[in-house]
Amino acid sequence: MKNLLKKIVVTLLTAEAKHVLKKFKPKVVAITGSVGKTGTKDAIFTMLAQSEHARKSEKSFNSELGVPLTILGLPNAWSSFVGWVENVGEGFLVPFRKDPYPRWLVLEVGADRPGDIRRLRWLRPSIVVLTRFPDVPVHVEYFESPEQVIEEKRQLKHALTPEGTLIINADDPKMVEEQVEEGQHLLSYGFSPNATVRGAEYVVDYENDIPVGISFTVTFQDASARVSFRGALGEHHIYPMLAAVAVGMAEGKKFSEVTAALGAHIPAPGRMRILQGMQNTTIIDDTYNSSPVAVEAGIDAMASLTSKGRKIVVLGDMLELGDFSVEQHRRIGHLVATVADIFITVGVRMRAAADATQSANAKTVRIESFQTSEEAGAFLRQNLAEGDVVFMKGSQGVRMERAVEQVLLYPPEAVKLLVRQDPHWKQKKVTGLDIDDKRPKRE
Repeated sequence: MKNLLKKIVVTLLTAEAKHVLKKFKPKVVAITGSVGKTGTKDAIFTMLAQSEHARKSEKSFNSELGVPLTILGLPNAWSSFVGWVENVGEGFLVPFRKDPYPRWLVLEVGADRPGDIRRLRWLRPSIVVLTRFPDVPVHVEYFESPEQVIEEKRQLKHALTPEGTLIINADDPKMVEEQVEEGQHLLSYGFSPNATVRGAEYVVDYENDIPVGISFTVTFQDASARVSFRGALGEHHIYPMLAAVAVGMAEGKKFSEVTAALGAHIPAPGRMRILQGMQNTTIIDDTYNSSPVAVEAGIDAMASLTSKGRKIVVLGDMLELGDFSVEQHRRIGHLVATVADIFITVGVRMRAAADATQSANAKTVRIESFQTSEEAGAFLRQNLAEGDVVFMKGSQGVRMERAVEQVLLYPPEAVKLLVRQDPHWKQKKVTGLDIDDKRPKRE
């Protein structure tokens, strides 16, 4: 019955969203990929919102339900039947409101299962951005192979308008053969010399020996600018910014205005955010979600830091990896061994990473393993020392933000600084910690 009701709601909201698009004809930027979708969406919105009336997907509203909700400007009603009925009613009234409708929609589009993006090809975006396709994408457990995940997400480019622009990551070898139809345009971004919009000269900015943000150079044709922003770390944060510049260039905006607008960008909570921790420590909060390539990027960022204290890596299980789970957790463990002074794991899957770290570097890395994020946070509270830098990450179901909250300098600010602080998430039970990945191997 629940699935039937969901299908009815999705059908009704989709019909209303299609009608709204037909009436108001906003320009649609649709973003997909297996890494960096939300960050790219946010950076593009930051750039556009400086001069345009724009709306973006809230949080990660990227499904067949979340996309219509964003188009209609409606909230997630979660498990409230009355709330969904009200949403359907409000969606019907959107075309008749006097409030001006956004000129731009910046939509994140995800794929948890086969067919998810094919069902959203009615969007007809004028710009499609493909972020990155790693060798082992998240959600791969619901597909026959990693290649099937990539193929599903590539479907979004077939929804492009006849004069639309496809923007790809020039540093992803899986995209080098991407093509567009006659009349459409192709742009690229990345650090590659062949990229249309190029990034270079990444540095970490410090104040009083504490990391506060990053700076980099962006180049388009003969124009070049230095961009700095505070509050987050990681070279991978440059990719969303470069994608935003590419969108601006596709729309004929001034390069100087686009790059200036990005100086105001602050990544969303849980995405390599720099937070003040107790005992004069620095917390790198990357707890929104996790995947092998994202964890690797975070570890690379930790490796690039200079620190007066210890480097502490706290990782929760990476979920939805299916048959690749053990292999990928072990690979991450070997990477941690090259960076960490202390390695703290949460969950049964991450124990494989702890074993790999121990075998690679047992004498120099202290390893502690816990079942829950709360236990890991309690351990940190008792063991942090001045000058320590702590990198914290895990899949959504592990709820690693609960560990971050325990070591914040000002815990009451958690509601503003951390992910999943609304009542729905606060009451939600932790999932995924007690189930190992022992499912039948695919033939």
